[in-house]
Amino acid sequence: MKKPLIYITRKIPNQFIAPYAEQFEFKCWEHENEPVPRSVLLEQVKEADALLCMLSEDVNEDLMKAAPHLKIIANLAVGFDNIDIAAAESRRIVVTNTPDVLTETTADLGFALLMATARRLIEASDFVRRNEWENWAPYLLAGTDIHQKTIGIVGMGRIGQAIARRAKGFGMDILYYNRSRKYQEEAELSARYVDFHTLLKQADFVISVVPLTKETAELFNAQAFQQMKNTGIFINISRGAVVNEEALIHALKTKQIMAAGLDVFAEEPIRSDHPLVNLDNVVALPHIGSASTETRTKMWKLCLENVIAVLEGEDPKTPIT
Repeated sequence: MKKPLIYITRKIPNQFIAPYAEQFEFKCWEHENEPVPRSVLLEQVKEADALLCMLSEDVNEDLMKAAPHLKIIANLAVGFDNIDIAAAESRRIVVTNTPDVLTETTADLGFALLMATARRLIEASDFVRRNEWENWAPYLLAGTDIHQKTIGIVGMGRIGQAIARRAKGFGMDILYYNRSRKYQEEAELSARYVDFHTLLKQADFVISVVPLTKETAELFNAQAFQQMKNTGIFINISRGAVVNEEALIHALKTKQIMAAGLDVFAEEPIRSDHPLVNLDNVVALPHIGSASTETRTKMWKLCLENVIAVLEGEDPKTPIT
């Protein structure tokens, strides 16, 4: 009897798939650091019973049409804006993601990015590397304090709540905006619900943790940045497309806001000539929110557990559809 075929769009450590090798056939794109070409992906999914994919893959209706045997799409991410959910539902294809396992790791990165941007850590490190440190001076690379400031969290899901826990430890005043109020979390985190415009006006740090939807696309636009304090710092660890990047560049160049820390961009990867990279008041990272060894291992394992469950006729652990 033919084994069910699982196609994986990046190279995966063999130790993760070895326990399932007798029951299932695995095919993987041979590279870890580059996405599978579209033509290769379309060819490989023709016989696939399961697809384990990354955010870099556009899993749209055309791809699903090319994969008549597909039963599950397992996304190695919390977000799933790369997948046409309606098309999957119409074909009764299960879609899963990897929530929970990356919450704390992504919050660590988000708060680290906030701190690095506020205290100008990357600038300071480069200053030493360029051998420019000649003397001590009272305001040499002076940044801004983090403790006892006001943080505005846009999106109070799991990661937003984890950010708030860290902010609470710094004695920060915590504001949040979410499509629905979180009364229990407000009490636990000493967080205060405000509307979006109030958050922008009052927060010293505005951090985006929202999913990308029709409602959040370019939520942070020229009007939003104009409402922020000119001492305000913008942090984005959600999706690049929630920001109008031209408006952000203008706000940074004209000092409408003080600085930005960005782990995501509208189009990825970016290059060294990207306008945001060349601003001194920007810290730019290559989408590494969940990139710890421990968490990425958990994400791989959860994806595989979801795939195996569906192929064996059981319910997945973390279904979207």
